[in-house]
Amino acid sequence: MKALALFSGGLDSMLAMKLISSQGIEVKALNINIGFGSRTDKSELMRKRAAMAGASFEMIDVQNEYLSKVLFNPKFGYGKHYNPCIDCHAFMFKTALSMLKDEKASFIITGEVLGQRPMSQRGDAMAKVKALAADEEDLILRPMCAKNLPETKPERLGWVDRNKLEGISGRSRKRQLELAQEFGFEDFESPGGGCLLTLESFAKKLRDLKDNSNEIELSDTQLLKYGRHLRLPNGAKMIVGRNELENQLLKALKNNKFEEIKLFDLVGAYSLLSKDSSKEDLELALKIALTYTKAENNKSYELEFLDKKFTSKAFENKEMISKYLVS
Repeated sequence: MKALALFSGGLDSMLAMKLISSQGIEVKALNINIGFGSRTDKSELMRKRAAMAGASFEMIDVQNEYLSKVLFNPKFGYGKHYNPCIDCHAFMFKTALSMLKDEKASFIITGEVLGQRPMSQRGDAMAKVKALAADEEDLILRPMCAKNLPETKPERLGWVDRNKLEGISGRSRKRQLELAQEFGFEDFESPGGGCLLTLESFAKKLRDLKDNSNEIELSDTQLLKYGRHLRLPNGAKMIVGRNELENQLLKALKNNKFEEIKLFDLVGAYSLLSKDSSKEDLELALKIALTYTKAENNKSYELEFLDKKFTSKAFENKEMISKYLVS
């Protein structure tokens, strides 16, 4: 017997997998990568945590499909920010269900707890997820709160011993921490969402992108993860790194809609600007780029954009830039 587990890397997922692997069932943890789970690659850490719970691990890249099918047209709408949680969960389940045959697995598990999250983990929301995921055979099992829910096929047919599952509900973490101690789990992530779509700052950048783009590609959304984002008066987009790490990450991302503003010998933030910027937006962007360097006030500096050289001065202070900031 084998189960596929939706695995976020958090404690609830680890516990759910341990409850199933402890019953002698093979578990494979699937991290369904929609592109908004983290700003950094945590695959090796998740592989280690899955192993602690007795499971193998694989990351499934569905970023393009999620962007085109789910993010901007969710059937059940958004949560507080730009998080289509019900549609997102259903999409992940549907992806896992489609893998059952090839993986020679029989059912799906998840670490969800009834009542823990206001949008996606209510009883009615779980029913919507089930319907949208087309779980017609009743193969989605939630070991952490199974005793609060109707029996699923794995329980009815005796694949899983329901008595060894949990009946947790609500937002308290007491029982989870007791189980973590019982199983010897010391390395696990604190609860806090982990999804960028639930963050107000990220949602602002995503809305701005949607409002100002005819076509959105994966490379556009990946840029949203790093730097200060500015929308200039004539519509140009500018991105300015916040620190050396973000500078390096922005340099590594390839997007043919943007070009670097080169600073030459100046020390400062890495800046990107829309290639199709107007003359006015470009002049403003050059001043902004200089303001995030060690440039001296009232001194002119040479910069380069799209292989052309320009001369500009920095603003007297960063407050003059605030009105252009998206986030």
